[in-house]
Amino acid sequence: MTIRLLILGTGGMAANHAEGFSAIVGVELVAGVDTRPAQLAAFCETHGIAQGFASVADAIAWGQFDAVTNVTPDAAHFATTMPMLAAGKHVLCEKPLATNAADAEAMAAAAAGAGVVNMVNLSYRNGAALQKAAQMVAEGAIGRVRHFEASYLQSWLTQPAWGQWSEQPQWLWRLSTAHGSKGVLGDVGIHILDFATFIAGEAAVDVSARLATFDKAPGGQIGEYTLDANDSATMQIRLAGGALGVVHATRFATGHLNDLRLRIYGDLGGLEVGFENKVSHLRACIGADRLTATWADVDCPETPSVYERFIAAIRGEAPAIPDFARGAMLQRLLDRAEESAQRGGLVLTV
Repeated sequence: MTIRLLILGTGGMAANHAEGFSAIVGVELVAGVDTRPAQLAAFCETHGIAQGFASVADAIAWGQFDAVTNVTPDAAHFATTMPMLAAGKHVLCEKPLATNAADAEAMAAAAAGAGVVNMVNLSYRNGAALQKAAQMVAEGAIGRVRHFEASYLQSWLTQPAWGQWSEQPQWLWRLSTAHGSKGVLGDVGIHILDFATFIAGEAAVDVSARLATFDKAPGGQIGEYTLDANDSATMQIRLAGGALGVVHATRFATGHLNDLRLRIYGDLGGLEVGFENKVSHLRACIGADRLTATWADVDCPETPSVYERFIAAIRGEAPAIPDFARGAMLQRLLDRAEESAQRGGLVLTV
């Protein structure tokens, strides 16, 4: 079954999507969409894509595609995805699904109504350790979840390993609410919240949050970018089963380029899950090892990529997970965390 794929948005992560999908047998990259003609032409030439369109409407009018991968900036997800769903196209959307819960919920409802495959790219779901840890918790390896601590640590505001943030639009827009950014909370907070709650197998029922934005340039401005999006976030969360946890994310974690970590404890054991220095790992203290506080590495089988899972779902070979409903749930949690911070860290029901 050949799947004809359109790539919506050709900057940032789009090259990763093009390479990931083109490596799958039976997937054909047939078109790209971007409002920037030069960017679009260069992208299509690089990836051997025959058609290019300046708008979603033009692409839909052409119509010769089955599925869409949406790699537009966060603020454009809602406006660009909804017409594709109305046209009956399967959609993989980059995270976050939208920039507010109302839009995310509308997208989830539209996708369900259209009866199409819909998935959100929470990329750390590709991690073998995350998948194995979630399986172990679901199977009761650590008993009932009682406590957890989770972090997403980056340091690109303190060093130029990924380029000089103060000179490059790909980083500056992430620091500006006027350019659609929800700061570290929306950008990477969504990943660590999914990381923690997916492994725990429970939804968050309430949240208390604090956000901080630090001075990074004279007058808080670089060119057209007002640097007002949050740089650090801390949250306290209660899960449906009663467990308490702390979650934090920051751009200022010197010594960590892009690291996620979860420590989760139940009444029968504990797990330590990480994605650090691009390596996924899992350790457990369960069974008799609890008596001596001994931790052991756990083997984790490789898992298919989000690109493979999206295509498999279209072909009816695998479930569409995580779907738009999951993206909407996470956006509700993010919105409530943002509201909590605005209200001085008040505990709010999700």
